[in-house]
Amino acid sequence: MSFAYFIANRITFKSKRTFSKLIVRIAIVGIMLGLGVMILALAIVRGFKQEIRSKIRGFSGDVQVVKFDLNNSYENSPFAADADFVKKAKTIPNVGSIAPFAIKPGIIKTSSEIEGVVLKGVDKTYNWNFFKNNLLSGKIIDFADTIKSKQQLLISQVTANRLRLKVGDKIQMYFVQEPLRRRPFIITGIFSTGIEEVDKTYVVGDLALINRLNDWKPGEIGGYEIQLNNFGQINLTADDIDNVLPAHLKSYTVMENYATIFSWLDLLDGNTLVVLTLMILVAVINMISALLIMIVERTTMIGILKAMGANNWTIQKIFLYNAFYLIGLGMLFGNLFGFGIGILQTHTHMFKLDQASYYMSFVPIQFNWVEMVLLNIGTLIICLLVMVLPSMLVTRIEPVKAIQFK
Repeated sequence: MSFAYFIANRITFKSKRTFSKLIVRIAIVGIMLGLGVMILALAIVRGFKQEIRSKIRGFSGDVQVVKFDLNNSYENSPFAADADFVKKAKTIPNVGSIAPFAIKPGIIKTSSEIEGVVLKGVDKTYNWNFFKNNLLSGKIIDFADTIKSKQQLLISQVTANRLRLKVGDKIQMYFVQEPLRRRPFIITGIFSTGIEEVDKTYVVGDLALINRLNDWKPGEIGGYEIQLNNFGQINLTADDIDNVLPAHLKSYTVMENYATIFSWLDLLDGNTLVVLTLMILVAVINMISALLIMIVERTTMIGILKAMGANNWTIQKIFLYNAFYLIGLGMLFGNLFGFGIGILQTHTHMFKLDQASYYMSFVPIQFNWVEMVLLNIGTLIICLLVMVLPSMLVTRIEPVKAIQFK
């Protein structure tokens, strides 16, 4: 055991001074709160971004393929389903599922209300996992009976509330075209994605109905919706899809279709950086204050050690060992605090949000263990490096004056 470590151990665990103990406890609490808040900030931002992305991806897919033209309306230009393209696209490693779709604007009319919506038509190959997870009541469309499936409709909770509808209600939907078309529907399910742009706009029905309403040829569709296995490789996979696209088709990623939302999510990274910086500054300032007070309070001890032959670096190491212990204790409590609150929130959802403003009803939490480890290591290194500067105060203390210091 080194001399510096022995002295540091004595003044850390066996000190009877009350004032410095109070300051040390404040410093430990400061580090605990700083690290805990940083852990929660990273987990909340990651969870928030993941939840929003999964909701948008679940409804619209990661990549949409439509006809190559200038049509930007809520009604697709038709093209013949291309089995050759689907076969090639499925060979791309990151492609999970491909399903045809089409959209068509319409007006829902009840006995007392009307509402403009966009009908999204899908078929039996559609991946219903997202809607099953976000279905509040009822069931998804049953394509076993092709006649009944054309009359089944899924609507959002927002639309249901505005029109005072529930599962099992019958409605009429009007499609403005020449001639005007009217179709009866039965509400089979009510969903809620939490994304206002989706819930206020879309209802879900049978693709075959849109094909018939638009007088398309058999086998014509409005586009393909492609789900990916790994969202992190979306740009690379989109390029691979473009390489197998026929000349008359084009593709859009979900980030292009919902550019405003994804730009907003990117801004959260900047906010997180500000929070991390402020919390580290708080922890560092607390530790500097505590270390300076401990050095001043131990001025007489420093003078005696210097008079006995201890050099400046040896004495500095005493206080650095002491600071390392305090930082380590604060980080231990900080991890318990941050992870404890995060795990509790994950299982209880006790902290709520306004879904209309935040797209979800609770604060989401997602821990990335690599980020958490790097955060702890970075906090420890920064705090220790900063501690070197105030520890240099011992070099300015003269033994004769220090021994007389009271």
